[in-house]
Amino acid sequence: MSHQTGIHATPDLREFLVKARRGAVRVVKIVIRSEQLVLGAYREVSQSWDQDYDACVLPMLDGLEPCYILYRLDSQNQLGYEWLFISWSPDQSPVRLKMVYAATRATLKKEFGGSHLKDELFGTVQEDVSFQGYLRHLSSSSSPAPLTTAEQQLRQVKITEDERRRVATVSGQAKTEISVESKNPTLQGLAFPLQEEAKHALQQLKLKRINYIQLRLDTERETIELVHTSPTETKELPSRIPTDVPRYHFFLYKHAHQGQALEAVVFIYSMPGYSCSIKERMLYSSCKNRLLDEVEREYHIEIAKKMEIDSGECLTEDFLYEEVYPKQHALKQAFTKPKGPTGKRGNKRLIRGAGENGDES
Repeated sequence: MSHQTGIHATPDLREFLVKARRGAVRVVKIVIRSEQLVLGAYREVSQSWDQDYDACVLPMLDGLEPCYILYRLDSQNQLGYEWLFISWSPDQSPVRLKMVYAATRATLKKEFGGSHLKDELFGTVQEDVSFQGYLRHLSSSSSPAPLTTAEQQLRQVKITEDERRRVATVSGQAKTEISVESKNPTLQGLAFPLQEEAKHALQQLKLKRINYIQLRLDTERETIELVHTSPTETKELPSRIPTDVPRYHFFLYKHAHQGQALEAVVFIYSMPGYSCSIKERMLYSSCKNRLLDEVEREYHIEIAKKMEIDSGECLTEDFLYEEVYPKQHALKQAFTKPKGPTGKRGNKRLIRGAGENGDES
């Protein structure tokens, strides 16, 4: 259908797109004028792709006229930066105009270079092509979410560590190559540091002067902040879990086991479903292991159980007990001898003697 329109990019637009693909341009608006694809507007990179998105894309949209939007993501492939291709076709625009833009879409993708496009988005209202609209599109499709700057760093360090382990295994020096000391230079810039009040709270938990800590990530300052250390009984624990934001929790679980009064520190990572942003989910998940490693190594706090939940409703006394002692009931069942069938078999006979069943000796 694109060939039927005969509409192609002007030489000026082609030249500009070559420049844009080098990375300095964040967003390009392309419109059809005099049966040619021409540059409508553009903006250069200011912040990360997710922070720039709404400020760059939404002002480009006209409520009466379709257009194409090329939005540069921060992720890259072998050809350079990856781009999001947005087809904007508002409900109020004339039907003939909508048809012309729809028929020319494939031509523009070919002019720009399809290998540079990571994903496509179509919208008739602003909510469809806003940042939240794009996130909804990602969650309902198989396309992986593009990475923010912090997420790219986290991804890169994972690739680096995997390669270090591979090299160490091949060289037979796995113990020295992947020691804690060797990791520090690589991971130092990615681990969110504990804020002073959070450090003090962990020291108090170690001394058992408090029994509950709630922590949060400050994604702007890239630190781990203390929320509160309110005294908490087991029955009160569900009410400590926020329903709208992710959190880390440390709880000193007091209980009885085999007739003894015991205490065990339990770590809970609460993530309330998909109401949180992709960035929050990524950062909380990625920072969790480094936090636990620091708590166990630096503060010498033994964590009896680490769990991830989406709601505090499950945190009952029975649930916590079974999480801390998961094998108790299974072991009891394993040593219970099953009963054999009754009334269907006679006495066991191990050897059939000569002459039985009428056989001659």
